[in-house]
Amino acid sequence: MSQDGAIEIKAVTEETLSAWCHAVNVGFLRAGAPLAEEVRRQRLFPGRTLGAFEGERVVATLRSFPLQLTLPGGASLAASAVTAVTTTQTHRRRGLLTRMMRQDLAAAKDRGEAVAILIAAEYGIYGRFGFGPATRMVGRKIDLKRAGGIRAELAGAVGGRLDLVSMAELGKLGPELHERWRRQQPGAINRDEQHWKTVTGELVLPVSDGWKEPFAVAHRDAAGQVTGLAVYQVKSDWDGVVPDGTVQVKDFLALDLPTAVSLWRYLTEVDWTTKVVVENLGPDDPLPLLLTDPRAATITETADFTWLRVLDVPTAFAARRYAAAGRVVLEVTDPDGFAAGRWALEADQEGAGRAVRTEDEPDLALSASALGSLYLGAESASRLAAAGLVEECRPGAAFAADQLLTTPLKAWNPDSF
Repeated sequence: MSQDGAIEIKAVTEETLSAWCHAVNVGFLRAGAPLAEEVRRQRLFPGRTLGAFEGERVVATLRSFPLQLTLPGGASLAASAVTAVTTTQTHRRRGLLTRMMRQDLAAAKDRGEAVAILIAAEYGIYGRFGFGPATRMVGRKIDLKRAGGIRAELAGAVGGRLDLVSMAELGKLGPELHERWRRQQPGAINRDEQHWKTVTGELVLPVSDGWKEPFAVAHRDAAGQVTGLAVYQVKSDWDGVVPDGTVQVKDFLALDLPTAVSLWRYLTEVDWTTKVVVENLGPDDPLPLLLTDPRAATITETADFTWLRVLDVPTAFAARRYAAAGRVVLEVTDPDGFAAGRWALEADQEGAGRAVRTEDEPDLALSASALGSLYLGAESASRLAAAGLVEECRPGAAFAADQLLTTPLKAWNPDSF
């Protein structure tokens, strides 16, 4: 517990959860919304839900919980997921967020969580805490009249089949499939029981606009094993007597190309629809190239999504794999000390690597925020150097770092938290 005047930073307990939930609603401008104590209680990990207490009133909030983050190469890394960050407007600019964040990040490192991640509602807040944008998302809309369908020469899985499944079946099939899928997608995070309860309507979050049952279609291979899943809703619109509906894809998981082809072909052939909308795809997802006319899949939005902060440099960089052999010396500036210092990032021909302290002259100078952006390989050192966010101490060092850190497909996370 820390104290500054009359405001204390304390861990939330069962007795103070109601006041904390109220503060979250106030901070997110949801006056009068349900407190959702039972929902919050399910993720009330001891010591990880913090409040800034002014007497009995909570005026700032922060919560973290454990997640597994998939790295380049397929390994999982223990991560601290930071969320529910608010400060009541009357108590801003008093350093409350700084105190809570530093306390939570220090505790995360002590627990052995080598990185922290979050989804930033506003771009300008989290860089000062060492977080950097580490994955991107792309929203797309397919004009089905123009697309010409999925390319005719693309075949689905031999002996595969599609089945509509109930919400109860989705709750059983989804977790195992997603765990297999996320192991092959750098940047993805695991989904807990609460996630699937929310998707299937067993649990309705009070911050949502209610729950409308979606459709769910599962793909099984010739052996009967589930290899893909699409969850979608249909928005019915009409242009006079002509149908003009929209397929809104909420979740899409495919373990291989034939499964993806079968699922996308299904989604682009739903009756009474002229558009398919996907809010969050990976930045280099091949969906447009599956269409007869890729130009029909226009971008509706592109933005940073997951932000990442490295807390334990040796553990984090030893856990992922590398694209090539090489060595780059990084001079990292980190006012909070977690990643500060001079590090030799080294990788061998087999893709194994490490980061060790060194006294060698630096090749690149960068902030902890830039290090977070580079870690999953979705951002490049060359691009950051061009923007003045990374300094080349040796000509060509940014490109050398990119050769180590690049990935075949960009890191991507489809899930908010």
